[in-house]
Amino acid sequence: MMDTPAISDAAATAELAASMNDFVSQIKGFQDEVKTQLKQTNERVTMLDRSTRQAARPHLASSATADAPHQKAFNTYLRSGDDAPLRGLDFEGKAMSTAVNGDGGYLVDSTTADTVKSVLASTASLRAVASVVNVEASSYDVLIDQAELGSGWANEASTAVETATGTLDRIAIPLHELSALPKVSQRLLDDSAFDIETWMAGRIADTFARAEAAAFVGGNGVDKPTGFLTHPTVDNDSWSWGNLGYVATGSNGDLGDVDAIVDLVYALGAQYRANGSFVMNSKTAGQVRKLKDGDGRFLWSDGLATGEPARLMGYPVLIAEDMPDVATDSLSIAFGDFSAGYTIAERPDLRVLRDPFSAKPHVLFFATKRVGGDVSDFAAIKLLKFGTS
Repeated sequence: MMDTPAISDAAATAELAASMNDFVSQIKGFQDEVKTQLKQTNERVTMLDRSTRQAARPHLASSATADAPHQKAFNTYLRSGDDAPLRGLDFEGKAMSTAVNGDGGYLVDSTTADTVKSVLASTASLRAVASVVNVEASSYDVLIDQAELGSGWANEASTAVETATGTLDRIAIPLHELSALPKVSQRLLDDSAFDIETWMAGRIADTFARAEAAAFVGGNGVDKPTGFLTHPTVDNDSWSWGNLGYVATGSNGDLGDVDAIVDLVYALGAQYRANGSFVMNSKTAGQVRKLKDGDGRFLWSDGLATGEPARLMGYPVLIAEDMPDVATDSLSIAFGDFSAGYTIAERPDLRVLRDPFSAKPHVLFFATKRVGGDVSDFAAIKLLKFGTS
């Protein structure tokens, strides 16, 4: 019974020694692993250093290349136009060249711009000044209150008399579908040097913008928006709802003097004139900006800041290339509050569907947009007619 503590101490010592041996073994194993990884890292760094030196080796010959005879001769030709040194050179022929595909031409790829510089028609859309609404239905209704509510004066003892009640008219603006279906080969999409799909989508959007801009001015309303110039026009002195009033210049196919512009501005009601703007194309603007008042001052003034529109008699000018050129009896200038006078209704999204199945091995891009437009207030727009009456 007295030997029990001695036996316990011996067992504890043996267990401690075993633990220490295991710990030392783990430390040695960790050291070996670190040494192995360090050796691999050193070998990789050495390999990269050799590769870098080999890739940089041609720079050692840069000083000699600068003094090459053909380079000196070419520099002389560029600077002075003297080609005599070039004629005296004997160039060494090479077996491989870019002229023959099998002799190295396959190794040389032509450089293509990563973007396409498109030459597009410059135009501005009436949506810059018109009222634009987003709808989820197939049409948009504009309610117009034409008739004034009646009123009358009364004293303290008199009985109020019934007055006239206003009436509402409705103008329906249907939405029409504008679509495009270009086709591109799948091989061209795979091998092109730039993103053709993005370019195609951008071109479709630009084409749609120009198409709708033309329709807002001269569209006939058949499967497209109704342009404001397609509505009936009458002399402003006999204007009635459903027509657009015009002011004549007094000269066939000619602007005449500044009085015609002044008459056009004040033919518009005061309630619209504060938000009025001119609409014309570039050719017409070139004639209008030459007009001067009686003191020799130009009626036209360019914008004071970048992006600010030019002004005529203090009112902004929208250059819309779809407006007609000046001709006999042409309606080449419009003036009005287009935010009240013309409404554009549209679905807010332009959809482009990529179809790789219907025309294999080509890919179809089916783009659609739904938009409509029409005059919503016939009193808010006036026209200048280049004619005598």
